[in-house]
Amino acid sequence: MVVTLFGDNWSGSTSEMIATFLLAGLIFSIMNAIIKPIVTLFSMPFVIATVGLFTIIINGFMLWLTIAMVPNIHMSFGWAIVSGLIISMINYLMNTLTPDS
Repeated sequence: MVVTLFGDNWSGSTSEMIATFLLAGLIFSIMNAIIKPIVTLFSMPFVIATVGLFTIIINGFMLWLTIAMVPNIHMSFGWAIVSGLIISMINYLMNTLTPDS
């Protein structure tokens, strides 16, 4: 099975694709919990210089690194940055809509 995101190469069974994307979600969660804070800390000068916009690049890098680790899924770094932007916007929207307790 090869899944090319934003392409036309979808092959394999539906259950294999679901399992692959669940694995990608698990790896992405682990990467965001462990590696993203370290990368953010080391790139803090860039984050400050760009008034936080560099976090979009960090999110895209985390997504690209996750996709590189998951078998059968391929995504270019440019599309990972676009996806990181979408993830950032959804995260901002969800944080805005949910009240703090």
